[in-house]
Amino acid sequence: MKIGTVKEIKTHEYRVGLTPGNVRDYVSHGHEVFVQSGAGEGSSLTDEQYIAAGAKIVKTAEDIWAVCDMVVKVKEPLEPEYNLMREGQIIYTYLHLAADRRLTEVLAERKCKAVAYETIRDKNGGLPLLQPMSEVAGKLSIQVGARCLEKPQGGRGVLLGGVVGVNKAKVLIIGGGVVGTAALKMAIGLGANVVVIDNNIARLTYLDDVFGNQIQTMFSSTANLEAALPHADLIIGAVLIPGGAAPKLIKREHLKMMKKGSVIVDVAVDQGGCCETTKVTYHDNPTYTVDGIIHYGVGNMPGAVSNTSTFALTNATLSYGLKIADMGLEAAAKSDPGLLLGVNVYDGHITCDEVAEFFSMKYTDLNSLI
Repeated sequence: MKIGTVKEIKTHEYRVGLTPGNVRDYVSHGHEVFVQSGAGEGSSLTDEQYIAAGAKIVKTAEDIWAVCDMVVKVKEPLEPEYNLMREGQIIYTYLHLAADRRLTEVLAERKCKAVAYETIRDKNGGLPLLQPMSEVAGKLSIQVGARCLEKPQGGRGVLLGGVVGVNKAKVLIIGGGVVGTAALKMAIGLGANVVVIDNNIARLTYLDDVFGNQIQTMFSSTANLEAALPHADLIIGAVLIPGGAAPKLIKREHLKMMKKGSVIVDVAVDQGGCCETTKVTYHDNPTYTVDGIIHYGVGNMPGAVSNTSTFALTNATLSYGLKIADMGLEAAAKSDPGLLLGVNVYDGHITCDEVAEFFSMKYTDLNSLI
C-alpha cells in the first residue's frame, strides 16, 4: 500500500501524522511511504530523517493526495483539501464529525473511507487513540487556564496555588475521564482547590479512592453545577460522548452567576463544546470574553506542544495503521471490532451511528458493506 502524510494546514497546527520511526515500520512491512516536504518541521523532524527511514519526499500536498492509498493525518481535512480526496482513499485521522456536518457530507460525496481516531475502541472499550491527546489537552488546560487568570490576560489576577495566608484558586473540572484526570493531577500539583463533577458514580468513587481529600467529588446534576460555578475561578470542560456532540452543560445564563474574570477552558470544543457560549479559537488568538467570563476554545490544544504530542499520538496510531495497510481496511475492520467502530464514513455511507443520529442522516451498518 502507498501511505502518505501531509503538512497540516489548520491554523497553528504543528503536529504530523507520521514520524520517521513510523516510516521505518511501514517500509519494513513492504509499503511505500510518501511525506510532504517540511511536514515534520513543526515537530522538530527533518526531511533528512524521513529519507533515512525510507520515505520518499514530495513537494506538495497535492502529490500526496494524488498517489497514496491511505493518507495519515492529525486533524480533519479542511476545505482546501476537500477536492483532493479521492474515491476509495483511506483517510486516517481525527475527524470529530459531530462538530462538522459539511465535512461529513464531503467525505460521503467523495466516497472516501474515513477512519476516525477518536471512535476506535480497544478490547476493554477504551479509546486508545484519543487517550494520549486527551492526556496532553488535560494537562495543558491547567497551564493555559492559569495563564488566562492573570490580570494582563483579562483574568481575575488569581494564582492557582495561592501563597501563605491567601486563598488558593478553585478549579472546577466537569468530567472525570482522561482529560479531567490529567487536569486534576496538574491542578493538585499547583496547589489549587479542585472539584470534579461527573455523572458516573463508579468513576467518582475511583477518583476519591486515588486522590482522597486532595479533591472534592460531586455528582453531575444541574443543582450541583449551579452550586459549584459561583465559587470557581477556573472551569475545565472535559466532557466526552464518543463520536457524538458534547452536551451543553454550562448555559449562557450560568455565566451571570460566575465571578467576573473567571476562566472557562472548554477542552470539549472539538465536539462542539460543553458550554453554550463556546466557539472555536486558535493559538494565535485563543480567548474571548462573554459576560465578563474569559473563554478559551482552541480546538487543537496539543498542537502547542507538537513534539511531545506527535510522538504520543503516533505511538498509539501506528499499530492500527499497520493493520489497515497490511490487511486492507475491510479485512482489518472485520478482524477487529474496535477498528470497525472507527470507520465513520465508507463509500458514501455514514457508518457511525452517533454522527448519523446527530445530523439526522441515514446510518448504515459497515458489516453490511464489507
